[in-house]
Amino acid sequence: MSDIYPEIEPYDHGQLDTGDGNLIYWEACGNPAGRPALVLHGGPGSGCSTAVRRYFDPDAYRIILFDQRNCGRSLPSAADPETDLSLNTTWHLVADIERLRSCLGIDSWLLFGSSWGATLALAYAETHPERVAAIILSGVTTTRRSEIDWLYRGMAPLFPEEWHRFRQAVPPGRQEQDEDMVAAYHRLLNDPNSETRFKAARDWHDWEAASILLADPQGRPRRWADPAYLLTRARIITHYFTNGAWLEDGQLLKNAARLSGIPGILLQGRFDIEAPLVTAWELARAWPQSELSILAHAAHSTANPEMSAAIVAATDRFRDI
Repeated sequence: MSDIYPEIEPYDHGQLDTGDGNLIYWEACGNPAGRPALVLHGGPGSGCSTAVRRYFDPDAYRIILFDQRNCGRSLPSAADPETDLSLNTTWHLVADIERLRSCLGIDSWLLFGSSWGATLALAYAETHPERVAAIILSGVTTTRRSEIDWLYRGMAPLFPEEWHRFRQAVPPGRQEQDEDMVAAYHRLLNDPNSETRFKAARDWHDWEAASILLADPQGRPRRWADPAYLLTRARIITHYFTNGAWLEDGQLLKNAARLSGIPGILLQGRFDIEAPLVTAWELARAWPQSELSILAHAAHSTANPEMSAAIVAATDRFRDI
């Protein structure tokens, strides 16, 4: 990651009160008078990372990051079984973004999202296109049913041993008839017994690690060593995916015409197993103002040197838009 900008600390941060019992952590880095750029983290439920600050020229950008509902430093945390996730949906997040924009006095901003963050960026941009100056997406997803199914069933032939363990971790009699592991784990992650919840969170991430370790020799993200982090992330992911992210299937591709006039760069690793290239390709066809760049040696992780360099090159291109 030598091509990224130096480490930087926030010059401002706060908690945005959504008015419904949620507090959203946000922070601002870089130049307070610079071009506003919003970072949308993945997961859902992963929380924002300090490394993403370094994808933007700090002299040119006012870089805004926030932890989406119930994860990271936002409150209440999904790690607490008493935290009600019914107020955590794609459309609540879209409303949070717009509330944050208004609170910070920003007219329009560049959006950067990777993985789930790409889905959220598209949902926001298609709802508020007048507030979006440009979009950069990597590891492109739209969270269609087929994309969810690929992650938690379609990839099974690629990792048979890990898939076997993933399925066997679900107690007998609770495995879904059609192998719907998302629904099975959603129940386990909301079980009254804390040991059951934490074990399900570990087992869930063991399955995710199969594709991560193949693509990233650095191994599991450091944050995965924290059991509370794993529970937070897994509980939110299964909450979203059992509900199809509250999107009509294929909605974001069908409504891509709403992005007309917004320039975009789509960065996709050729070896991205978690988000296969077809989704980025279909989005590029539906969004004429976008430019698809296929990275020959990259996978899903933004930490891949080829991917991180491509993200920095993209943000540099949009500095003066």
